[in-house]
Amino acid sequence: MAELISREGNKVSFRVAVPAAEVNRAYDQVWAGLARDVRVPGFRPGKAPRKVLEGRVGKGYVENEVRERLLQAHYPQAARELKLSLVDAQIDPGTLASGQAFNFTVKGETYPEVTLGDWRTAQLTATAPDITDEVLERTLSDLQERNASFQTVERPIEATDQVTIEELGEEGGSYPVYLDVAEAHVRDALIGKNVGDEVEITVPAHQHGDHEHPEHTVRVRVQGVQTKQLQELNDEFAGSLNFESLERLRGDLRSELERRAHQEGDAARREEFVNHLVDGMQADIPQALLDRRREAMLEEIQDDLGRQGVKWSEYESFMQEQGKLDEFMADLAKNAESRVRRDLALERLAEDLGVQLSDAEFNQTMNALAQANGLTPQQLSSQLGPNGINAYYTSLTREKGLQQALAQLGGGTEQQGTEGADASQAEQNASEPQSSEQTEETRGE
Repeated sequence: MAELISREGNKVSFRVAVPAAEVNRAYDQVWAGLARDVRVPGFRPGKAPRKVLEGRVGKGYVENEVRERLLQAHYPQAARELKLSLVDAQIDPGTLASGQAFNFTVKGETYPEVTLGDWRTAQLTATAPDITDEVLERTLSDLQERNASFQTVERPIEATDQVTIEELGEEGGSYPVYLDVAEAHVRDALIGKNVGDEVEITVPAHQHGDHEHPEHTVRVRVQGVQTKQLQELNDEFAGSLNFESLERLRGDLRSELERRAHQEGDAARREEFVNHLVDGMQADIPQALLDRRREAMLEEIQDDLGRQGVKWSEYESFMQEQGKLDEFMADLAKNAESRVRRDLALERLAEDLGVQLSDAEFNQTMNALAQANGLTPQQLSSQLGPNGINAYYTSLTREKGLQQALAQLGGGTEQQGTEGADASQAEQNASEPQSSEQTEETRGE
């Protein structure tokens, strides 16, 4: 049971009371899980007394698990009951005890008031690409190229050859160069040369990632030349790809290309509609909301860098030296505002359409997401936490509203259900950090 305490502007607070019966049920579930998972010497599985189990997991563990379970279930439910769309919230849990009701209070911030334009008159022009015979033949040619073989030849290098070169100098190393996709300066330097020839390749000045490279020369030795051999487009070629005939390969390939084209058209219509929605939206967005989104996106970038073994302080210093830190932060702020505006527009759209997401729909989607990530639903709930669950519910509601709106316009995507919605979509990184510099300037990759 949820009760609104106060609401001033977009600041809100409310109280939630969880009945004692629900508290007891949560305790029983946690104890049952411990009895199943915790092995105690001298006791058969599931037979160890609760006091013994508590001694194994530590005092307070059960209460923390019960508290989290109750908050994960009742906080999002209370927000839905009070029809509150919360940007963020602080939860203050009360005393928890078996056999007693559990109370907690929430202080949060709702999204600002948003007004949409008349989106029902939108004329969407994006369409799926046509899959013509020319597109099909070009795709078949690409298949030929990807499945080509190479044979060693003893002759001067030609424009479609694969050439193995050894880079001379301290950092040396051998690698293949595919001339049909190599840079012009590499191709021009190697064509006509023979095995054993030493060649100077002049690499023009260029920018790679965040680095400026002046013009320089790389000296290499030709180690081998191989010519490309394309298979003929026939039943034998189709068989090498596990198709019974070339006709079957063509038919299946066309069907797959049409499926992808349909998806591309759907994605383009979705993006066109959302842009139309945002352009016609009126909203006074608090700076605090923009700042929070920018900080969240920056934290994700820092986490991504950390997984690559790069400290944010080092990357920040590097951008500062390159004179690009201000530009990076400006782009981050711009992307944060863009994503906030999209979220607000989709949130308002779902409200205008009266979108409802049943508990059965939500639980089904949570179960599917947990399974896709190799987790149990309870593990997923624990990872997301109460705020994360609420954010995921909100994202599913927005997705459902977007699908309904597109269907009303007559150019919508196929109904995919809420399973396709991704709760983390609005939290993607504002910009991809550049990877470490590669030293492969002469390769045709």
